[in-house]
Amino acid sequence: MVDTLGLLIAVVVHAANIQDRDGAKLVLEKLRHHFFRLVLIWADGGYTGCLAQWVGGLRSRCRILLEIVKRSDAQKGFKVLPHRWDR
Repeated sequence: MVDTLGLLIAVVVHAANIQDRDGAKLVLEKLRHHFFRLVLIWADGGYTGCLAQWVGGLRSRCRILLEIVKRSDAQKGFKVLPHRWDR
């Protein structure tokens, strides 16, 4: 996980057969015990579904909100998405 400047916040190394969205749970578990002021996480469309629901379940124990930043379906090629690298 990195901050909005791209600086490293946390790393969790896991087996290659674990999907990114499942591995993200390991990172978020680590973060919520060390970064108490963290309240908003931006992620790309690959993290929708189970991870978003899992983070929603954490809301009773911590303040973390996961916001999925998706690209437009009409977009062709690479374009910087808002909120992800805008600072």
